[in-house]
Parts: sequence; C-alpha cells; structure tokens
Amino acid sequence: MISPMFSHLLIPFIVGMFLAMNMGGSGTSPSFSVAYGSNIIRRFAIPGLFGIFVFIGAIVAGKKTALTMGKGIMPADEITLTIATIVLISIAISLLIANLIGVPQSTSQSAVFALSGPALYFNMFNSHKVFYEIMPVWFVLPVISFVLMYCIGKYLYPLLRRVAVIKFADVTNHPVLRMLVIISACYVSFAIGSNNVANASGPIASMVMNELNINPDMENKFVLIMILSTLIIAPCFAIGSSIFGRKIIETTGKGIVDIGPLEATIISIVTATLLLLASITKGIPTSLVQLNTLAIIGLGISKMGWKKIIVNKTIRKFWIVWLAAPILSLILSFSLCYLADNLGILYY
Repeated sequence: MISPMFSHLLIPFIVGMFLAMNMGGSGTSPSFSVAYGSNIIRRFAIPGLFGIFVFIGAIVAGKKTALTMGKGIMPADEITLTIATIVLISIAISLLIANLIGVPQSTSQSAVFALSGPALYFNMFNSHKVFYEIMPVWFVLPVISFVLMYCIGKYLYPLLRRVAVIKFADVTNHPVLRMLVIISACYVSFAIGSNNVANASGPIASMVMNELNINPDMENKFVLIMILSTLIIAPCFAIGSSIFGRKIIETTGKGIVDIGPLEATIISIVTATLLLLASITKGIPTSLVQLNTLAIIGLGISKMGWKKIIVNKTIRKFWIVWLAAPILSLILSFSLCYLADNLGILYY
C-alpha cells in the first residue's frame, strides 16, 4: 500500500510525466528531423533512439540546468507541491497546443516563463538571472547557429562541389555517411537530455526536498533526488516522441527546405554543441528547437535566397507559436497561483 506521502507526490509526478511526453514530441524535431528529412532513418526507429540518448544526456550532463530550474528563478523552498504542479501544468498545456498545431516549441522558454509566474506572484522573481543570464543566451545562440549555417551553405558547399571532394547525389547511399548522420542525431538527443529534462526534474526535485523537509541548499541531496526524478521523467520523452513526433518532424524535416545528409550532419553537430555548451558551462535552459530551426533557415537562405524562405508559411507559423506559447505559460501559472491562493491551497 502506498504511503500518504508518496500518494501525495503522485500528482506532480504524473503531470511531470505528461509534460515529458510533450517535450519528447517537441524535441524529436531538432534531433531527428534532418535525418528523417533526408530519408536516412525510418520514423518507427526514432522514438527508441531518441529516448535512450535523452536519458543518458540528463544523467551525465544535466546537473547545472536542473539546479537553475530548481532554484535559480525562484527560491527552492517556495516550490511547494501545489506550485510545482501549477508550473508543470502550465508548461504542458502550452507545449500540447504547439504539438497539436505541429510546431516544435521551446520547452525551455515555456518552462522559464511558467516558473516566472509564481515567482512574480510571490515577489521573489530572480530578474538578474532571467534577464541578464538566461534571455541573452536565447537571442545570441540562435543567431550564431543561423550565421554558421548560412556561411557554410554560402561558401563551404560551393567549394566542396568545385573540388569534387564528394558527389552530393551519392551521399545518401554512402553507408559511412548515413551512419554519421544517425550518430549526429543521437548526439542532439544527448544534448536535449542535458538541458530539457531539467525543465521537469528541476522543479520536482525542489518540491520533493520541501515535502521531505530537506534543506534545498544541500546540493548533493538535490542532485540525488534530481537523478531519481530523471529516472521517471526521461523515459516519457520516448513515449511523447512516438505519439506527437510524426507531425512535428514532417513540418521541420520537410516543410522548410530539402536537406541532404551532409547538411543534416553539420546542422546536428552545430546546434547540439551550442546547447551542450549552455548546459555544462552555465546551466542555462536553452531552446534547441530554435537553434535547429534557425540553422535550417540559414541553410535555406544560402541555397534559395531570402525572399523564398522569409515568406515560407511554415516559418511564419513558427514565429507566432514561439512568441505565444511562453506568454501563455506565464499567464497560466500566474493565474493558477492566484486561484490556488484564493482557494487556500497554494501552500500545500
């Protein structure tokens, strides 16, 4: 029989698992859309590979980002069971809407804004962390991703074609290069694990420590509880990839520009490396979705020109959802805090 304590904790964990499923659907796009778009991997093989490497990335390189999400935006001792549930529900709803529309959404941005709701409500918002550390990275890294892929598409590819280093038409049939593309997709999944799993495991770890009356400042115990939370949360990424991934991967993999396997590999390496740097250096929750999409846009502009890409209906839909979803998370979490406070359950 489940003890009252653990049955009490089931609610936020169930919500966290639902959130992880939505994050898995959204995260499938930046990890495997380029491999799928270049017809190198079958869709049914994606969820398993994706889930395995997300889990490994979370365990190996997810500590700093989990600390940021667990105690960097608002004090950890304020993340009660009710607050954690509100935050996770707010993220999950915004991501679910984006997934149903078929647009890969930034889980990190929705998570940061969802945590900002109760932080603002309690007047404990860490504005320096959000405005001077997290948000600048959201703008700088996508620009770097875009510029790198634009320059590679504009200057490197023509050089390779002139010197005939590789026959581009035959790349898809080359077994070594095909394997390299799949490895790069797994590398991206690892990077997602290092960053995005913390969007759920970070708040849950703080909530569990408060429920068990453990000082949130005890970092070693926080990391241990975060790892235990990850064991539950990370596998749900694979489930979400299987349920939500198809529509999103079609949109990004084949909706902006035709991508060859060589481009796929370079995009994966560039974007995953940028995300890993954000994770292991400063623990900044960052949008791999936007890094990946801006890289694809940069490549598309280098190949097709500005006009054809900028007026692309898929890209316009991306901008709208990217702006609306985090704001929705903020409004939802703040409103639910207000409602819970009036019902007298905010501190449960």
